[in-house]
Amino acid sequence: MSTPLDTPTDPGSAASSRSTPGPDRDLAQLGLAALLVVVGAYTFWEATTLRVGFGDPVGPRVFPYVIGAVTVLLGVLLAIATLRGDVPEAEGGEDIDLRHPADWTTVLKLVGVLLFTVLTISFLGWAVSGALLFVGSAWSLGSRTLLRDVIVGFVLSVASWYFFHEGLGVILPAGILDGVL
Repeated sequence: MSTPLDTPTDPGSAASSRSTPGPDRDLAQLGLAALLVVVGAYTFWEATTLRVGFGDPVGPRVFPYVIGAVTVLLGVLLAIATLRGDVPEAEGGEDIDLRHPADWTTVLKLVGVLLFTVLTISFLGWAVSGALLFVGSAWSLGSRTLLRDVIVGFVLSVASWYFFHEGLGVILPAGILDGVL
């Protein structure tokens, strides 16, 4: 839900006596709208470079065309809404106190766990790295049940490895478990 910034105010207030009659513009929203249009147009243009096989009636271009067109449309609609003066409504945040700063310790722990995963996935493989990613993320966010986190992380990473390998045909690195998986 959004509310316009140029709603009528009390004639005696200071806001009604401003010198520019137009609504205020949210430059962040306009920047996001421009980014959406650029990314959508690039996606649409890249779809034209895909090669189409003769036996495929739909071809690989359909989804990038749709995604690119919808992204451009959303960017244009956001720009129109922003130029009309609409601004997003502030979120209430039931469990978030916006007066407190971010917990940078947790953020740095998560970045470290992710960086560790990126650096070790080719050697350890997805099954092990994915499990360590889950365990490290759970620990960073406050979980203190290590055994449960290890079991859940290992089950999820092995299941996702098999789903990608067998179901989708996408080869994820097996790493040290090569021959076991």
